[in-house]
Amino acid sequence: MTTTTKTILVTGATSGLGRHMALHLAREGHHVFATGRNVERLRSLEAEALAMSVKLEAFAMDVTDDASVDAARDQIRARTAGHGLDVLINNAGFGLLGPTEAIGDAEMKRQFDTNVFGLMRVTRAFLPEMRDRRAGRVINVSSMGGRVTLPFFGVYNASKYAVESLSDALRIELGPFGVDVALVEPGMVKSDFAQHAVDSLVSYRTPDSPYAAVLASVERMNADAKRFIEIDTVWVSRAVARAVRARRPRARYVVSIHARLTLVAQRLLPTRWFDAILARSVGITRRALAGAAAAPPALAGAAE
Repeated sequence: MTTTTKTILVTGATSGLGRHMALHLAREGHHVFATGRNVERLRSLEAEALAMSVKLEAFAMDVTDDASVDAARDQIRARTAGHGLDVLINNAGFGLLGPTEAIGDAEMKRQFDTNVFGLMRVTRAFLPEMRDRRAGRVINVSSMGGRVTLPFFGVYNASKYAVESLSDALRIELGPFGVDVALVEPGMVKSDFAQHAVDSLVSYRTPDSPYAAVLASVERMNADAKRFIEIDTVWVSRAVARAVRARRPRARYVVSIHARLTLVAQRLLPTRWFDAILARSVGITRRALAGAAAAPPALAGAAE
């Protein structure tokens, strides 16, 4: 692909990273289609783009609904005279946190329906034109958590591991058709995403939970993480823009020094050591959990 103007779709663009990414790419001169489920926020995004005099069109699309995705595909075909997309950026997703054993099937399915099945639903919808032209690019926004599993992130990380594997397979399968597939792997990013994820974790902080003593300090740990390791959305948007511009994009773009160091540590340290570091980072220790197990329910609740 050359560095000329591209027609790009960004999913999950109503807020946070997706919104910033859509505006960033539009400012670089690309024709951006931005989608999401919140129509009011999409109208706000269009108004912001109009004030900046950049080319961005926003409309509703629910990645978990076949009819909604098909309608968006047809709309983009009509607005591009049948050309379709040059670049698809699968950004839509959310994070569900909690003790892995406590998360039920319905919540797990909801996580995978958006982060995995939704991503593939959108990808399948827009691939035919790229394959027919022997040119196109799919950029999947994954996470450092697609390669490193964190305590209480098991279900979310599992969805991102799936995205990593699917992207690796697609990269090999679509290469002969001239379609590139790249992954962008951020660490912790300043956005509503992180707070919503933490809110979902706090909901499991019940007096009868065996993890109550640990979950009681979740908000403090999140505040510490924000101070020391959280990065601005602009760094992720810039990585995505590089993946769009590159003649031959890298398979993976790791965003943030913290994410890189974590991946290096995972590779170099014995698993038992690395597990211990991750456990201590969220307060999962024998002493804390043994104390929670020994305390009667009333005391466990009071400890919160």
